[in-house]
Amino acid sequence: MQRRPFTRTLATLALSSLAALGTLCSPLAQAEETWPSKSIRFVVPYPPGGPTDLMARLLQGEMQTRLGVSVIVDNKSGAGGNLGSAEVAKQAPADGYTLLLAASGPMAVNPTLYRNMPFNPLTDLAPVIQLSAFPLVLEVNPKTGIKSVKELIAALKSKRAAELAFASAGNGTPQHLAGELFNTQIDTKMPHIPYRGAGPALNDLLGGQVNVMFDILGSSLPYIQSGKLTALAVTTAKRVPTLPDVPTMAEAGLPGYEMTGWHGVAVRAGTPPAVIDKLNSTLNAIFSQPEFRKKWEAIGTPVVAGSAAQFGELIKKDSVRLGKLVKDSGATVD
Repeated sequence: MQRRPFTRTLATLALSSLAALGTLCSPLAQAEETWPSKSIRFVVPYPPGGPTDLMARLLQGEMQTRLGVSVIVDNKSGAGGNLGSAEVAKQAPADGYTLLLAASGPMAVNPTLYRNMPFNPLTDLAPVIQLSAFPLVLEVNPKTGIKSVKELIAALKSKRAAELAFASAGNGTPQHLAGELFNTQIDTKMPHIPYRGAGPALNDLLGGQVNVMFDILGSSLPYIQSGKLTALAVTTAKRVPTLPDVPTMAEAGLPGYEMTGWHGVAVRAGTPPAVIDKLNSTLNAIFSQPEFRKKWEAIGTPVVAGSAAQFGELIKKDSVRLGKLVKDSGATVD
């Protein structure tokens, strides 16, 4: 009986193994190639009507056009954004059909703010793209007569300190952390009054029940422009186009001060890289459109976009930086 050469037998086995491996891998490869083939759920971990919800709804139509499937915005609010975020991180399949509108609160602040965090943003979620880096503005009620950061600090050192507590949207919110960062850079302390949301805090600021607040620029801009509030400084590294005459905190005498809230898109960890890449390229293409950029910037935040890796680095960096601010402030919510 003629025997096959040993080398040919090895080659045959290798080819058979590769064929079998290809058969095993083909469902995953096909899933990546055909994604998306059904509707996409876009989870917003906050109630309808707020800036985070508005971002998702601005993207909704553009994503539907480019991806060719329905995109359904699903508001799952509660626990400072943890409820909806945890649902994506722990319950959604890792297939790219459930997206999270990821915010700096649940992604970078809440792991320190909450003793019992229901998910780990760094390991349970995969970053896709950063969407926003919205500025805050330090503002006062005009009746205080304060017109600059230096005047505010001087007033805090005087007998007026009690009337200059700052309002926030609640413990751990960007408005709160902006005030805590301010406190780390001045020789005195501005007391904090947490509210149940930015709306009630802003209403009391306008009514004079409180006199100081760091607020999202988009929310307060109409009141600043109408003279109902006095803007002292913005919290970004550069001045913002909508308030060109208002200095940055650094220009106002606090070098190195910078605080922005941010949003992005994330998916459950384990989602195929090819799906994340397609999501990222689709969203970057949307933001490259001048008309869409104008709509986006009208809600008070510049366009950011970029790579998934860049967004991942931001989450890691702010988990440390903002977590330290929360820890130093002593704030907790559970």
